[in-house]
Amino acid sequence: MEQSNRAKQFMPFEALKGFREALLEKERIIVPKRELSEDQKAELDYKLRQLRRMDMVTAEYFQNGEYVQLTGVVSGIDETSRVLRIVNTKIPFEAISDLQGDMFIDL
Repeated sequence: MEQSNRAKQFMPFEALKGFREALLEKERIIVPKRELSEDQKAELDYKLRQLRRMDMVTAEYFQNGEYVQLTGVVSGIDETSRVLRIVNTKIPFEAISDLQGDMFIDL
């Protein structure tokens, strides 16, 4: 038996294509988006104004029914489109629930 045919014998078999992904999606817990208080919105707005390119920051934001935390270097802030870019990820200002970083220690 050829080597390439022998290897096929031991390849994983998935009888139902996409079933594993569907199960993982079903296990994911979907949460509603939190409404920020006026004080929280003001603090977040202040933090966004303090951010500069190349700052290291951790952003918590709402995406596809869950809250995600991303830590990285700020690569851009577009106030016109209201988007924060951390490395290659674009995060709308409205989705951000919290920002953490060394530049906010005094807050």
